[in-house]
Amino acid sequence: MAIVTKAASEEAAEKPIGKAGGPEEKIEEADALEGCSCSTVATLASSLVWPAICCLPLVLTLGGPLGLGYQNVFPRAWYDEEPVEPVRGDYGVADPRIVKPLGLILGILAVAVGQVFMLAYHLLRRSSLLGFTQNIQPEARVYDYLQGLRSHLSQPEGFALIGSYLAGTWMLGWMPSSYYSFAGGINWVHVAAQLLLQDFFQYAMHMGEHKISAWIYRHSHKPHHRFTNPKLFDAFDGSLADTSAMIVVPFILVARLVHANVWSYMAFGSLYANWLVLIHSEFAHPWDPVFRRLGFGTAADHHVHHRLFVFNYGHLFMYWDRVLGTYKSPSELAGKYFNKDV
Repeated sequence: MAIVTKAASEEAAEKPIGKAGGPEEKIEEADALEGCSCSTVATLASSLVWPAICCLPLVLTLGGPLGLGYQNVFPRAWYDEEPVEPVRGDYGVADPRIVKPLGLILGILAVAVGQVFMLAYHLLRRSSLLGFTQNIQPEARVYDYLQGLRSHLSQPEGFALIGSYLAGTWMLGWMPSSYYSFAGGINWVHVAAQLLLQDFFQYAMHMGEHKISAWIYRHSHKPHHRFTNPKLFDAFDGSLADTSAMIVVPFILVARLVHANVWSYMAFGSLYANWLVLIHSEFAHPWDPVFRRLGFGTAADHHVHHRLFVFNYGHLFMYWDRVLGTYKSPSELAGKYFNKDV
């Protein structure tokens, strides 16, 4: 027997006859479901940029059955399966003529391929072709995409400096022996360790540039802070001293602490370089709610630093800021500096 409460009876009596389940309500429900479905599809499509960023090492290590594995593509004499300790001369450097460059070339190519996918994603987001686009700060950054792209690719403190570091340390035999090994595929534990340690050392160097002295800040990090409302293409627009301190020095330390192989180093490098650009985006990303729950850095988190200077020194992760009391949530600035729900 059905039991009907007095409240339920009154509610049913007050409800207009013919309203429930009417054509208008069904249309509204259909529109809501369609909007939710489109948003989910846009989020999933946007999130594909992450495996795309790592596509080169993924294809070359997993593509064997399709004839795309590195053993199928490259002659055996071009690489070493076992770790290699390059013979260094009297000056502590190896003869570049005897160091195999394939790992270096593939590493730089992996970052370049990742950049192509990341920049294509940004173009689609900017054009609202991957769902609703939300500016992080109320004042929208208006610029020509191609002009911004030329500026991004021409920054000497970005690709030129980091590329020179990678080429020099590889060809002069300064990397630990494991990095010259092609065996084992991608070790994701090593990749995670590299990302966490890189971000920790970068956090320390970043805070040091802000806190040690006004002279250090002025001659290193201040040029990057002219962007209080950054856009994606501002990521590497700073100074040579800033990039050397915050990126190159941590690279050196991490390589000595995590003895990864070439594929793990490649995946780490591509993820790191592209993630560092994505957190400078002027738009919130579809994956940001998930990243924030996991403690990963988002574009809005980094905008907090660019706007206020004294919070959120971390880049890829917010763990160090939370532990050391320097984290501020973007939601605290909503309505004043930031738009809501970023």
